[in-house]
Amino acid sequence: MSSVELEIGGMTCASCATRIERKLNKLDGIQATVNYATEKAKVTAPSGFDTAVLIEEVEKAGYSAQLPTAMPEAADEQDDPELTSLRQRLIVSIILTVPVILMAMIPALQFTYWQWASLTLAAPVIVWGAWPFHRAAWTNLRHGAATMDTLISMGTLAAFGWSLYALFFGTAGMPGMTHPFEFTLSRSDGAANIYLEVGAGVTMFILAGRYFEKRAKRQAGAALRALLDLGAKNVAVLRKGVEVSIPIEQLRVGDEFVVRPGEKIATDGVVVSGHSAVDASMLTGESVPVEVGEGDAVTGATVNASGRLVVRATRVGSDTQLAQMARLVEDAQTGKAQVQRLADRISGVFVPIVLVIALAALVGWLIAGFPVSAAFTAAVAVLVIACPCALGLATPTALLVGTGRGAQMGILIKGPEILESTRKVDTVVLDKTGTVTSGRMALTGVIAEDGVDADELLRLSGAVEHASEHPVAQAIAARVPGVMPVVEGFANIEGRGVQGVVDGHSVVVGRESLLADWALTLSPRVAAAKAAAEAEGKTVVAAGWDGAARGILVVSDTVKPTSAEAIRGLRALGLTPILLTGDNEAAARHIAAAVGIDEIIAEVLPADKVEVVKRLQSEGRVVAMVGDGVNDAPALVQADLGLAMGTGTDVAIEASDIALVRGDLRSAVDAIRLSRKTLGTIKSNLFWAFAYNVAAIPLAALGMLNPMLAGAAMALSSVFVVGNSLRLRAFR
Repeated sequence: MSSVELEIGGMTCASCATRIERKLNKLDGIQATVNYATEKAKVTAPSGFDTAVLIEEVEKAGYSAQLPTAMPEAADEQDDPELTSLRQRLIVSIILTVPVILMAMIPALQFTYWQWASLTLAAPVIVWGAWPFHRAAWTNLRHGAATMDTLISMGTLAAFGWSLYALFFGTAGMPGMTHPFEFTLSRSDGAANIYLEVGAGVTMFILAGRYFEKRAKRQAGAALRALLDLGAKNVAVLRKGVEVSIPIEQLRVGDEFVVRPGEKIATDGVVVSGHSAVDASMLTGESVPVEVGEGDAVTGATVNASGRLVVRATRVGSDTQLAQMARLVEDAQTGKAQVQRLADRISGVFVPIVLVIALAALVGWLIAGFPVSAAFTAAVAVLVIACPCALGLATPTALLVGTGRGAQMGILIKGPEILESTRKVDTVVLDKTGTVTSGRMALTGVIAEDGVDADELLRLSGAVEHASEHPVAQAIAARVPGVMPVVEGFANIEGRGVQGVVDGHSVVVGRESLLADWALTLSPRVAAAKAAAEAEGKTVVAAGWDGAARGILVVSDTVKPTSAEAIRGLRALGLTPILLTGDNEAAARHIAAAVGIDEIIAEVLPADKVEVVKRLQSEGRVVAMVGDGVNDAPALVQADLGLAMGTGTDVAIEASDIALVRGDLRSAVDAIRLSRKTLGTIKSNLFWAFAYNVAAIPLAALGMLNPMLAGAAMALSSVFVVGNSLRLRAFR
């Protein structure tokens, strides 16, 4: 079997994806998953299967399909023709529709011939503005299917068509015609009533929903673009001993290139010469920079923290670890279980029922001997009252208010389908570095030998370390009290430590082996403290001067002060926290104990984080993942709910479902609470939006619903939906 990926075009709702999936799965030996969010189909087919057959099958269903193009480049919103078209339709529709609604709903604005002004304004909206819905409805009709597009198209066209009939052949076009504002039930032939505000209003609201949905969907490839952007763009290659700058695409396996302090390593390779500390936290999550020297392997996109390195390229292009991570993110996106929108699920049943009722009303009135105009009025009234005006507001308004409130609290929720996951989540996997901990090295302990002042130990050691670029050295130097002493005769012993003269003392700071070269030995008490600190995963440097060891300085990643409170909050929501890290088990257990986490998974490689999430899901758990590094991105996508700390990388933020701007783990608790509250609001909005329609449909079918009452019912349902959504502003 082989795997094939197709890019699908023309899908307008989740039911489209389901239909394509069913079509493909009917082919012999084919297993297909169609993801509406990423607009891709992942197909497992027998080896040698002609992909043209798959494309033809998709096209038979009324959609387009093609093999994937190259990795998408970062594009401006204006470069997306579909999004630009939607935005133009929405802006024009808003400008033209608002006056139409105001004139229809407020009798005082109904001047002589106002109905013709409404026609002039509404016609472009219903015909041109709603064209994407009419086109989709026609495509669905040709293939014997009905979706929400069918209902929108039929409702708006029926309202428009009957309004034209009433204006040109009825009495609605007469001078001085008004829509009185009254709540009465009375039979009418409909020839004196127009429904233009219904057709235009529905078009405007649904266009707004589609536009914001499309904007969210075009971010599907942003995680991949951000991931690849991490890599270096140019590289200094050695050609006959001379450095030549070339684009990264021209780098070949076997080429030797130079990496200076602070630069990104261009690609995966082996160190030929030089010694340095490499910050790999962007890819591995490890908080402590890794010491590398001749013969050591290094990874592309990691940062050279201190010395000059010459590296021989061993893997380039699509073979690098960075490219493999990009594939992991893409695979996780494509394979993620799609969450169909509530409105689409309900419409699968609602649309056919409404169409049947409208037809039944038409036939029933004709059989009963009533005029054709009365029968047609009843049928049109059913379609008009069923047209989802409040439904168009139900999700966007709750999302708008909920996400707006979230933004004030530093929580960015990326779409309605994400909210469903928050209700079901029972396990939360927490990346250690940068999530539970600060992700930055800090001095956490100074242990002096007997008779040595701890402040003096820090002052002299920090002064020498201040001259070094190493992250551990900088963490120590940052804590030196008062004025930094002057260092003379500074020397960096690569990979081992530093030395220099401070206030007349010859100071050496670094590994214990470096002190041993100077015949300086730690006392049993301090040596035991050093061993204990290292057992907890901390970094320890020793210091000595004037012929004696003077003590040790302990540096480690520190736990955020709010993490323990956040863990208690997650437990209160019924979630089981798990600590996931690439660090050793001793360091992980120490951090977990400090914040109150019982379960840990340590020493996990970047690619294995996805497998950990998959394993938990296979055990029946619904998993949320909280992380901040590039290495977390695939796991964030694979998880049922991905939350990225905003202090982390753009890749993690783009790959997540919810971004936490503050970098405070407590905001993850707030995010889940707010998401659950917003989902509840959307559900109640959808219920009432349909309830108004369901209650009014029988009245419309009996011909007892005048247009003003229909308009008032729709307005009332919309007002309720908006009011219900606004309650989210009070969320604390």
